Amino acid sequence: MKRCNWVYDEIHIKYHDKEWGVPLHNDRKLFEFLVLDSMQSGLSWKIVLNKRKSFKKSFDNFDPKKVACYSEKDVKRLLSDKGIIRNRRKIESAINNAKRFLEVKKEFKTFDRYIWSFTNYKTVKGNFRKWDDIPAVTKESQAMSADLRKRGFTFVGPTVCYAYMQTIGMANDHLVGCFRRNQI
Repeated sequence: MKRCNWVYDEIHIKYHDKEWGVPLHNDRKLFEFLVLDSMQSGLSWKIVLNKRKSFKKSFDNFDPKKVACYSEKDVKRLLSDKGIIRNRRKIESAINNAKRFLEVKKEFKTFDRYIWSFTNYKTVKGNFRKWDDIPAVTKESQAMSADLRKRGFTFVGPTVCYAYMQTIGMANDHLVGCFRRNQI
């Protein structure tokens, strides 16, 4: 079975085969990946995947209503949690983004309706043969980043937004020849 060439161990295989690039429309899962993709900034995705279970526990199962209410006491708790990425700015960003997420959800009824508007509610299918051919940024991710930042979100640059788009299936960048490419 041929997979994308970035898949090299069990944790990546599971993520690649079951989640990456699959169109996602559940607001809680959309928030989860918004947090995780922001946390990944400057790090490898493997680090995030290895800590995902701890993140889920530490961030109240990625319930944006709960995360939005976190206080400085929660920030200190999270900074001492060895199971997650302990970066104050990223932790504070997750709390801020939970608040912004709820504002967007209130305005658009669902975060899903808002976020998918950047690709006209469709998956953009890449046609790449090598991982190195996939861009880090697209016009859609630039537009998404600009709008999210205008709304007060943080750690949502165009590169993070494109990774997020790939994660939640707004972009299908499974390589030509990968068995998942045409399944999605």
